[in-house]
Amino acid sequence: MKVFRLDDLDAERAANDGAYLQFLKERNMSAGLYALKAGESDPQGPHAQDEIYLVVSGRAAITVGEETTGVARGSVVYVPAGTPHRFHHISEDLRVLVVFSPPEP
Repeated sequence: MKVFRLDDLDAERAANDGAYLQFLKERNMSAGLYALKAGESDPQGPHAQDEIYLVVSGRAAITVGEETTGVARGSVVYVPAGTPHRFHHISEDLRVLVVFSPPEP
């Protein structure tokens, strides 16, 4: 078993001056914490893996392919591999748990 505390992961991510911290990588999946400040832009592009986002805190819009929706704490979004997507109109600092399958390289 592996157990992680969100506050500890967020502190580690911030200490490394990055928006993303991968904290788990296993044979079939990986997981990370992604954070963007209110008003910040999301530079990510499509990934080679399927992914699930769980919004832990904050408020924003997300566009996946041609669809756009608002997200906030508790929102879960599935993004198929290779699909363009990004968070935007971030009105409250955003923290998102990200799960990739298969794992990121």
